[in-house]
Amino acid sequence: MDARKKILIVDDEQINLEFFDVMLSKLGFVVEKAENGVEALEKTKKFVPDLIILDNIMPKMSGWEVTKTLKNSEDYRDFHDIPIIMFSAMDDVKDKVEGFELGVDDYITKPYNFSEVLARIRAVLRNRELFAQIAARESRLQLVEDLNAELSAVGALVNEEMDALMSAAKTSGAGEFSVTVQARAENVKKRLYELESRFEASKPERERLKKKEIELKTLEKQFRKGLQQG
Repeated sequence: MDARKKILIVDDEQINLEFFDVMLSKLGFVVEKAENGVEALEKTKKFVPDLIILDNIMPKMSGWEVTKTLKNSEDYRDFHDIPIIMFSAMDDVKDKVEGFELGVDDYITKPYNFSEVLARIRAVLRNRELFAQIAARESRLQLVEDLNAELSAVGALVNEEMDALMSAAKTSGAGEFSVTVQARAENVKKRLYELESRFEASKPERERLKKKEIELKTLEKQFRKGLQQG
């Protein structure tokens, strides 16, 4: 996992902000701070964190309100997938369930132990990274499948055109047959050009997805490790 992951800490208590800033920065994370929910939304757009640690009880906007905005608002559609760990002084099951339903990835009740918080941070980041890799693999497979389908369609077109030409050769005169051959050839040429253009256009996307992938065995190993540590 990249040690330079970016974390946004949101808490109205300055002592908590400073504590997490110092501790997480020492561990190699890039830390940004926000003192309330409104500031958190603004900094999410500017900082684009890999993870948000969010206090629930805050002035201006609660942690739940921030989460609802980040997960559902069209203005924040580019940030819907940012994982959120929420802190709260309330240890109520109903509150936790509501938080999870809103899209919170983990929920920690105050007072907390930093070692536990760090373990949960790493677990959430690891899980999101694994999901992103799985999504990249699925996207790449779908892209290849789409290209194969287009190739099959072109192959079927070639066969269809050949059948039409063979039929025309039996029933048409030389001049008429020549016109037919030219028209059919242009049609096949057009489809082949479209397929070639589609293939070339997809190359950057295929390379991008390939770079995001990891070997399947490595993916399985990391996933099993996550289950054991979770």
